[in-house]
Amino acid sequence: MDSFENITLDDENTSKNFTHWKRNTAIFLAGQSLSLFGSSLVQYAITWYITLTTNSGFMLTLSMLFGFLPQLIVSVFAGVWADRHDRKKLIILSDLAIASSTFILALMFMSGMKSLEAIFAVSFIRSIGAGIQTPSVSAILPQLVPKNKLMRINGFNSSLQSATMIASPALSALLLTYSSMDRIFFIDVATAVAAILLLLTLKIPAYLRTSEPGARYLDELKLGMKYAVHNKFIITLIFSQLAITFLVAPLAMLTPLLVARSYGEEYWRLTVNEISFFGGTILGGILIGYWKGFANRIDTLGASILAMGILTVGMGLTRMFPVYIGLMLLIGILMPFFNVPIYSLLQENVPEDKLGRVFSLISASSVMMPLGMLLFGPLAEVMRIEYLLIICGILMSLQSVFVLRSRSLKNYETQEF
Repeated sequence: MDSFENITLDDENTSKNFTHWKRNTAIFLAGQSLSLFGSSLVQYAITWYITLTTNSGFMLTLSMLFGFLPQLIVSVFAGVWADRHDRKKLIILSDLAIASSTFILALMFMSGMKSLEAIFAVSFIRSIGAGIQTPSVSAILPQLVPKNKLMRINGFNSSLQSATMIASPALSALLLTYSSMDRIFFIDVATAVAAILLLLTLKIPAYLRTSEPGARYLDELKLGMKYAVHNKFIITLIFSQLAITFLVAPLAMLTPLLVARSYGEEYWRLTVNEISFFGGTILGGILIGYWKGFANRIDTLGASILAMGILTVGMGLTRMFPVYIGLMLLIGILMPFFNVPIYSLLQENVPEDKLGRVFSLISASSVMMPLGMLLFGPLAEVMRIEYLLIICGILMSLQSVFVLRSRSLKNYETQEF
């Protein structure tokens, strides 16, 4: 969090609403990182526990469905709650629901009731909580951070999340080896409580709500969807997010299989494959946090997509493991240059009372990854994964041309929101 000390405010951002914004933002991100770490720790532990105890692909698939689908469905509707109610309270309530259900599961495991049904039920509740929480977390940052600092803070936040994704699977495996599932569950409860306590210390500035007190929920949902769809800038950004998320599915999900098939099944190779990507995203988040990319955010977005496309093609063409790992590292570095501009552009330009609904659509874009696997997974059984990477890399490069030439994106500064 020391990085915040190097950030200076411009005169137009020194209003009383942003007094102590560095401290408040550091506290908020620290709490959310703790919460994410605990949740990730439990998710990995559950996945490996089901794998080792059942050796069943069907049970593992069920676990993923219970842990993913509720969040996907709820996040679309939770955007209205994030725009209608106090976002801080929504985050706290969802964390409480997640911590409470996990605490009950921990007690069940301690008493010897190690039921898969209970794991699925708690995963379902946790997923609903995450679906409610996610739009609120993304929408609340503009209430804490001056607009001209959002790009930097989103970059640092990206690095924090990537660091969590590196640490949690390793620690989860270590705890499963030398400890027990119930203790891992208690760690998640502790991190959730810590996140809640940190959030309670914050006084978050309010935002102007334009919805009528008696407005119907579905009407507000429709208005939010209509606003996003009819704004060419927003819908083009969301479309780009959907397309790239779909195309990176082989890169995100199939590269361990590619390494095993083409380079060897040694564990160290698989570990280096994962660490190189997430390590790259940490570096990329720090880099964009300090540099902030090109003056026009769309140039940063388009250039990152083009570079990722070219590097993905390179991963499909190379037959040398060090080169492959180097390309994976570079793609990891580029990922924040794709994600951070999208989040920052929306946070800077969308009215705060509509941010929850807009970010609920961004959250729902995560469905594109499993949809991509429905296509690329079966294809990986009949063709080399390298060919899939080449195809997806070429399509990413074409998508970058669309982004860089899109008038609705390039001229966003002149649009009305």
